[in-house]
Amino acid sequence: MLPTAKTQPKPNLADLTVLVYGQTKIGKSTFCSNSEGALFLATEPGLNSLDVYQVPLQSWDDLLNACAEITEGKHPFKTVVIDTIDNAYKFCTDYIVKKHKIEHESDLGYGKGYALVNNEFQRVLTKLAFLPYGLFLISHAKEIEVDTRTGKYTRIVPTLPDKARKIVLGMVDQVLFCDLDVRTAEDGAKGVHRVIRTKPSLYYEAGDRTGRLPETIDLDFNKFLEAYTSAAAPLTPKAAAKPASAAVK
Repeated sequence: MLPTAKTQPKPNLADLTVLVYGQTKIGKSTFCSNSEGALFLATEPGLNSLDVYQVPLQSWDDLLNACAEITEGKHPFKTVVIDTIDNAYKFCTDYIVKKHKIEHESDLGYGKGYALVNNEFQRVLTKLAFLPYGLFLISHAKEIEVDTRTGKYTRIVPTLPDKARKIVLGMVDQVLFCDLDVRTAEDGAKGVHRVIRTKPSLYYEAGDRTGRLPETIDLDFNKFLEAYTSAAAPLTPKAAAKPASAAVK
């Protein structure tokens, strides 16, 4: 069962799991809609202005059913977009609460309820990530105050609850922060541009395990794709290939 050869770096976006987050209406869904063969698992309204394939979800059971169909592979889709992953986590919480006939996760005591929610959430996301499709997770942004020995500062992070955020950040290949950038033209005029920030910063969450992306890219999927595919070999390949997996149940 042990490998006899090293896993090769994956050259296609369809092999990646990506977190895309930023302020409301900045263009996160529009960005993801331009990914190859995109299928939106819509956990909240907001796609009315986009021409996309979508499955409206209102519960964790709805998400599980959609994931089971995706796993079967009898479809043309190449990328799964969960919009938003925040609401998906809330659905997971509601699912566990209902399943165990309690009113809140804390009712089970000793952190058991929270552990059940997080285990179920991670289980399903991990199975999705190992399928042979790209996986984009969309979240909003919020500011938090970080208190250190040398003082306080403000940091922008995804709006997921802390434990869910740690799960997502631990599994994704890229964290793309959609932001606004003020640029000065040659004539001195200043303009605001929508950009993606890809590298770690003290003041916002971002990262790129593939090592392919520049620090800042315009918030345009074609430019993102061009930057990714034209880059040199990635610095850190994904740990394993994405084989077909058993149905997500």
